[in-house]
Amino acid sequence: MHKLTDRQQEILELIRNFIAESGFPPTRADITRALGFRSPNAAESHLRALEKKGVISLRAGSSRGIRLLNDNGDEQDPGLPVIGQVAAGSPVFAQEHVRERCRVDPGMFRPRADYLLAVQGMSMRDAGILEDDLLAVHRTSEARNGQIVVARLQDEVTVKRFQRDGHHVRLLPENPDYTPINVDLRTEPLVIEGLGVGLIRNGEAL
Repeated sequence: MHKLTDRQQEILELIRNFIAESGFPPTRADITRALGFRSPNAAESHLRALEKKGVISLRAGSSRGIRLLNDNGDEQDPGLPVIGQVAAGSPVFAQEHVRERCRVDPGMFRPRADYLLAVQGMSMRDAGILEDDLLAVHRTSEARNGQIVVARLQDEVTVKRFQRDGHHVRLLPENPDYTPINVDLRTEPLVIEGLGVGLIRNGEAL
């Protein structure tokens, strides 16, 4: 690795701190504001220099496409994104829903987790899934009967147990205070966003 100038080291530390605090990399505009550059072009120039020196990589076409590299030149694993409140009609995995990143090994779950979903409500209480838990989710559009799924019903995203019989799907809560959701696939859209493959509570995997 080539020696960094003081300014390059400052930008590298800014990137590290930004990722640690927000869970995702800064944009060129973020760097411009933080360091008082006159335009994003100055930030871009420094980022290109850091890339040449092997401490970051830049992904084309992404405003947050900055990735830190380790000493071997491999991308550092920033951990799993934690998805918070999902806005109506927008993809679960949209960047604006990522509230932070959790430094947990995705490979500790089977199948491998792609993101963590912040659980809202107590509809899955009796399955041990409580409000504010982080549900580890494997992204897939397929589900078998009895599996816990993250499902999208029009503008709503919910965690329920999946049960299908032909064209009819029941999304079953694990709490008698909640009623099942019945879906007729011939007339109602239903999208499986993923499978629940594990749980994190108070920072510890369960």
